[in-house]
Amino acid sequence: MRIEILYPELCNLFGDTGNMKYLRLCLPDAEFVQTSLHDTPLFATGDADMVYMGPCTENSQEKIIKHLSPFKKQLEEQINNNKIFLFTGNAMEVLFNYIETDENEKIQGLGLFDFYAKRQLMKRINCVSLCRFQELDIVGFKTQFTMSYGDNSDCFFASAEHGIGINDTSNLEGIHKNNFFGTNLVGPLLVLNPYFTEYIMKLLGVENPQVAYRKESLTAYNKRLNEIKTKNLKDH
Repeated sequence: MRIEILYPELCNLFGDTGNMKYLRLCLPDAEFVQTSLHDTPLFATGDADMVYMGPCTENSQEKIIKHLSPFKKQLEEQINNNKIFLFTGNAMEVLFNYIETDENEKIQGLGLFDFYAKRQLMKRINCVSLCRFQELDIVGFKTQFTMSYGDNSDCFFASAEHGIGINDTSNLEGIHKNNFFGTNLVGPLLVLNPYFTEYIMKLLGVENPQVAYRKESLTAYNKRLNEIKTKNLKDH
């Protein structure tokens, strides 16, 4: 099993490097390959079972778009062929049609998803989130300068019960197509959500998946989930 981590030298904000650190503990026999801006992505040769990319700065987004552009066709093929992708924070925005800056300039993305992101660098969005993915409660945080726009009603990752969706007028969070999971949730997502991590492990072919430190992880997850639900009830 080979798991590719895209651009860890750039995509390392908000503690989301913890996603792959935790997955290493959950999958001790897996090979983790780090791809930098000077490397050919492993997914381009079809040799990655899973591809991960975390949040980065706005300047880094432009560098990543430039580096990924020659591999757009392979990236699209891998998504269409049910390869597992997990993009957290603002990572999925590089796959949009464009990113609109505060100066109304448009940074062209890879155009794999019919969405665009709009930056507001003087207005950071911060919130605690509780979302529903299939039968699972997903907890996390949002801390971002962008909101996303487009119709994700048939491809959303999770429905937000507390917090916002892809923008502040939507309760539909992220993008889910085949085995591609794109979400603005950080935290890190896999550490905070042991059941979802086991879901990913099962997609990777692990029979009876069990996350590392499962007892402690579930205790923390249930405590956090209860706190968010209790606060949500008080707010209403």
